[in-house]
Amino acid sequence: MIAYIDGKLTYKDPAYVIIDVHGVGYEIKISLQTYAALQDGTERCKLYTFLNIREDAHILYGFKEPDEKTLFLDLVSVSGIGPSTALVMLSSMSSAEIRHAIMNEDVKTIQSIKGIGAKTAQRAIIELKDKLRKENMLGTATPSMFPVQSTKVRNEALAALVTLGIPKNVAEKSIDAILKKEGQDITVEQLIKMALR
Repeated sequence: MIAYIDGKLTYKDPAYVIIDVHGVGYEIKISLQTYAALQDGTERCKLYTFLNIREDAHILYGFKEPDEKTLFLDLVSVSGIGPSTALVMLSSMSSAEIRHAIMNEDVKTIQSIKGIGAKTAQRAIIELKDKLRKENMLGTATPSMFPVQSTKVRNEALAALVTLGIPKNVAEKSIDAILKKEGQDITVEQLIKMALR
């Protein structure tokens, strides 16, 4: 198990980053929470990681805060929620919002996340509510936003949604509808969150 990666941030995308550690570039999938917490440009960066080993791939998932990693591990422990779905959940809502919804048995809020059906939402609540209530770790941090030019926002959001497994044509329609409704001043994080709901 790789507990964390500490190195130079060489590439940043809403869906993944590349961190150089002594000449080795680690590609790490991230949520929008982590994306928002990372500064633009090359910087020294430490991400807490989870290594998912499958028959066809070894995938690293990274989190800026240990609290987000803890919630990710809680979510993937639920039957029917894999690492990709957990990442979509953490990209759609903040850790605090997810914990609050689970502890308050708010099926509707959890089900509003793309890819989460009623049964999965109920299962997450049943399996995690008592554990989260015991931990009673409601975070209050809100991710900062980085406003950028509309075309760049659209392209980054589209790339992130496709990486998260949403068909390109579906993602494009959703993004275009949101941009038309919300205007051009929307951030990448807001656009992706709205598209995932």
